[in-house]
Amino acid sequence: MKALVYHGPQKISWEEKPKPTIQQTTDAIIRISKTTICGTDLHILKGDVPEVTDGRILGHEGVGIVEETGSSVTRFKKGDHVLISCITSCAKCDYCKRGMYSHCENGGWILGHLIDGTQAEYTRIPFADTSLYPIPEGSDEEALVMLSDILPTGFECGVLNGQVKPGDTVAIVGSGPIGLAALITAQLYTPSKIIMIDPDDNRLAVSMKLGATHTINNKKENAIEKVKEITWKKGVDTVIEAVGIPETFELCQSLVGPGGRIANIGVHGKTVDLHLETLWSQNITITTRLVDTVTTPMLMKTVLSKKLNSSQLITHHFELPDIIHAYDTFQHADREKALKVILTNPAA
Repeated sequence: MKALVYHGPQKISWEEKPKPTIQQTTDAIIRISKTTICGTDLHILKGDVPEVTDGRILGHEGVGIVEETGSSVTRFKKGDHVLISCITSCAKCDYCKRGMYSHCENGGWILGHLIDGTQAEYTRIPFADTSLYPIPEGSDEEALVMLSDILPTGFECGVLNGQVKPGDTVAIVGSGPIGLAALITAQLYTPSKIIMIDPDDNRLAVSMKLGATHTINNKKENAIEKVKEITWKKGVDTVIEAVGIPETFELCQSLVGPGGRIANIGVHGKTVDLHLETLWSQNITITTRLVDTVTTPMLMKTVLSKKLNSSQLITHHFELPDIIHAYDTFQHADREKALKVILTNPAA
């Protein structure tokens, strides 16, 4: 089969790899129909995730068709249409029983990280019964790809950890796909203001279409002053960091008001300064989280009922063999006006 293979920082290639096989009785082999590229994949390419080794097939999102199952798999059979969760859950360990699937002692975030992932014609999914979701007939595959990772990540790590409540003021630093997923799902809780902050005017324009009440281009404007102006000099109740660089996390610390929450989503590969000299007396809560995907079933119902339109995040389409071009497009999102890309396997 063909797959997108990592060979060290800034080195990827589309090459021949052995088709995956059943290794454990709980495995399933999935023929990928559609997949996508995540901001985390770009962090891997930058060298921010050193656990990813030379030869690893990247990717942790997608939908597909069950090709084969291990003898212990009971929920799925050959031919079933499934959504792949970015988080693998054994459902039995202490962390899984606490709903912390991301820290599963036998799984967690392993696809495209510690084992081969989904940017390939076929992929192996461990613990298939608890790491796959059945797709109802007639569903929009592309919209559901957004449920593999981006929608539950924005919701769980940003909105839920940020404790967004009706009437709250919210600032989201970063209007890329994850920031926009947080924007879409935050509206489930009817905050009074959602302020999107980004240096890309195109992404800010998309934010307004998706429900933002205010936008700030922090390359052209002083974001701290603008947020203070919008919030009657108080700062916001919740600020969500959706980029993963020191500058944006430090900006979040300047935007949050007394009693507020800073919810980090971004994947950080460098040290960030924590300004306790100004925050220590402000009753601030800072949260971190790797998505657990515990909300995926609820979000799937919401998307299938068209209460959430996750397909709005998709801007580009490619065939899977053209994935190197897709990576170039995604890496130059400002130039290409790219949000999420959909990669379709022509052999599926």
